Amino acid sequence: MSQEPLYFRSQVSTLTDDGKKRKWLYPSVVKGTLYRNRSIVSYFFLTLLFAAPFLKLNGEQLILLNVLERKFVFFGVIFWPQDFYLFVLALLTFIVFVVLFTVVFGRVFCGWVCPQTIFLEMVFRKIEHWIEGDPVKQKKLDAAPLSMEKFWKKTAKHGLFLLVSFLIANIFLSYLIGSTMLIKIITEPVALHLSGFISICVFTIVFYLVFSRMRELVCTVACPYGRLQGVLLDNQSIVVAYDYLRGEPRGKRVKNEAQSIGDCIDCKLCVQVCPTGIDIRNGTQMECVNCTACIDACDMVMEKINRPARLIGFKSEDEISAGKSFTLSKRIYGYAIILLLLMCTLGYLLISRSAVETTILRAGGTLYQLRNEDHTVSNLYNTELINKTTHPIQFEIVPDDKNAKIQFIQKENSVNVGSSVKITFFVILPQRSIQKYKTDISFKLISKGKEIDHFETTFIAPPND
Repeated sequence: MSQEPLYFRSQVSTLTDDGKKRKWLYPSVVKGTLYRNRSIVSYFFLTLLFAAPFLKLNGEQLILLNVLERKFVFFGVIFWPQDFYLFVLALLTFIVFVVLFTVVFGRVFCGWVCPQTIFLEMVFRKIEHWIEGDPVKQKKLDAAPLSMEKFWKKTAKHGLFLLVSFLIANIFLSYLIGSTMLIKIITEPVALHLSGFISICVFTIVFYLVFSRMRELVCTVACPYGRLQGVLLDNQSIVVAYDYLRGEPRGKRVKNEAQSIGDCIDCKLCVQVCPTGIDIRNGTQMECVNCTACIDACDMVMEKINRPARLIGFKSEDEISAGKSFTLSKRIYGYAIILLLLMCTLGYLLISRSAVETTILRAGGTLYQLRNEDHTVSNLYNTELINKTTHPIQFEIVPDDKNAKIQFIQKENSVNVGSSVKITFFVILPQRSIQKYKTDISFKLISKGKEIDHFETTFIAPPND
């Protein structure tokens, strides 16, 4: 690694040396193998992102995060507030997965999967290149005085930016309120859905500002993941890295002349293509999103000077400095074990999750009632049933004890999707069957001849002497 001042570790790459102004980035595009692969991955996720709200599974939107109605759908399975513990466990599982992935592969998620990077690099910057030209032409256009050409190019670019931001805002909103409601907002008069229309406008402005002005600052300033990366990486983490032992000392190559220099010719193409404006030759930095643009650029140069590829590549510090291949460390094993336990627990809870959640409590302030006329004892219960399925349910409550009878005070035999019903009933048992003061009793919830839930409570009564 070159012995340069470590100023880059204490200053964001997009600021001027005095820290007072922002340096606007004009990254070049090198369409190498990794760029083409990243494009395929990006277009796949873009297609999935735009299609998911309109795909149906089990009669429900593929993915829905309706906070207002407290309804969450993942691949056709509905989750309600009663399933909050599953959400917390799933979030913990995801966090541990991100930590494990980062420890091993660094910030690859940011460069290949993150929606911010995908939209910026594969949509907005492509529009910019299409209208304004390559980075050199963009710089000249920005520095030039206002002219008719500049006016029309800037108007066309920002007009398309607003249009794409409007489309993204609609898709984003469809994940929050559902595609059906979104279509109503679009097709029906604005006065009927004023709040929805305002939401679309606000989201459009936010996305427009993010992709037209903030850009890489989202990754380098706003997103906490870059700072988390610095804590998680170690010398064995595989990241986009420069092989300084092979590349240094840098210098221009002169044909047919013996030189004791490294493979790096100091062309700075790796800096020119970086979307966050860093020099990867300075080492791993917080701003690096592992987009691999510098790898493609460097490989292209190495091919031209007949040197091996991957002077910049996916490497660990130990691999560069000591030639050690990647090995699983104790920390990775620890994270992997925790992740496996969380996944197994979450999987078990999801599989065992009942379609209907039933809560039964003995009516407050009541004990037992002796019925001398038929020598029975009764307890009063309040029951609430919550339907977690995607369809209405017809049901019947059946006690497991054949001697037990149910006398309903407030009876229901159906519950709608996402709704709940409350039922009040007496449970009646013969006095002769009571052996102790507290007796466990259980019930089956039957729908279409199948047991869909099983719940239990206690029955209190004086024991039969």
